[in-house]
Amino acid sequence: MKFIDEAKIEVIAGDGGNGVASFCREKFRPFGGPDGGDGGKGGSIWAVADRNINTLVDYRYSKLHKAKNGENGRGSDCYGKGADDVTLRMPVGTLISDYNTGEIIADLTDHGQVVLLAKGGEGGWGNIHFKSSTNRAPRQKTDGKEGERRELKLELKVLADVGLLGMPNAGKSTFITAVSNARPKIADYPFTTLHPNLGVVRVSHEKSFVIADIPGLIEGAAEGAGLGHQFLRHLQRTRVLLHIVDLAPFEETVDPVKEAKAIVKELKKYDESLHDKPRWLVLNKLDVVPEDERKKRVKDFIKRFGWKGPVFEISALTREGCEDLVMAIYEYLAEQRQQEFRSEETQITEQARAINSIDPDDPRFKVME
Repeated sequence: MKFIDEAKIEVIAGDGGNGVASFCREKFRPFGGPDGGDGGKGGSIWAVADRNINTLVDYRYSKLHKAKNGENGRGSDCYGKGADDVTLRMPVGTLISDYNTGEIIADLTDHGQVVLLAKGGEGGWGNIHFKSSTNRAPRQKTDGKEGERRELKLELKVLADVGLLGMPNAGKSTFITAVSNARPKIADYPFTTLHPNLGVVRVSHEKSFVIADIPGLIEGAAEGAGLGHQFLRHLQRTRVLLHIVDLAPFEETVDPVKEAKAIVKELKKYDESLHDKPRWLVLNKLDVVPEDERKKRVKDFIKRFGWKGPVFEISALTREGCEDLVMAIYEYLAEQRQQEFRSEETQITEQARAINSIDPDDPRFKVME
């Protein structure tokens, strides 16, 4: 199935039903009075995050989603029936924004998260509400309110802990196959990967993390060259990026340093925050390099590239060095989560201290009797 990660839809909530002006005309009740009921509420439209859905393909071809209107009120104190709500199930990781203003409406990051997209109109009042001691036979009634109408942009950003970067044929698909349960297409030609792939890397029975592989980038991707930058958004939620470099390109004219610098340049063009994310250098395809030349080639690359961060030497094909890299990633992610937990604890503690420091005799907090 083709991977769809962006769509535009229109949602129209139902209008509220109109109230009615009616009077009781039963036998033996010549002055029964007003009995016009209210109109029913229009149906609302909701979005629900569902982890069992992986793409936005349903919304690429089904663009209009409309709820029904509420029923009008009737006599004999009969109220109109409210319309049923419409629920749109979307993948976890979907970012919903207003198409015209760009305002972010919701970010579906958790399974089962529910968000209101368009509210249904309230039903109108019947003349039963306008009865009073001075107005015994009211003929007033109100119409139902219109439901909300919006044009929305849906953008899917996959949720992964680790993102893979690299030129086409750098070995990203081979690497994610070697360390996870993902089975992307692997071939000896560029742009084999045409859509993002997610894989779960299991360190042990209870320890795991998610890794994302996107199509390879080339120089000029930020301007739309190759597959463009349309898939870079999937790396914005990751905690660390693995920059995979082919240390033994098939063509001798290809310079791995030049290609690596081009990737970094494209990241910066696309998004400064993505460029500033923690990034590790992974030198791949060492199985092709003779053992007596490996250290020299690695040292030369790091020096010319000017890299000062973490470096890992692997062969995704033979899985040499992959286990050490996986363990290092897991330990890094565990430390990041621990730091976030400590930060949340600190914030809660500071809020508790601020509450406890309130002087009960302060006149600003006195309850007026």
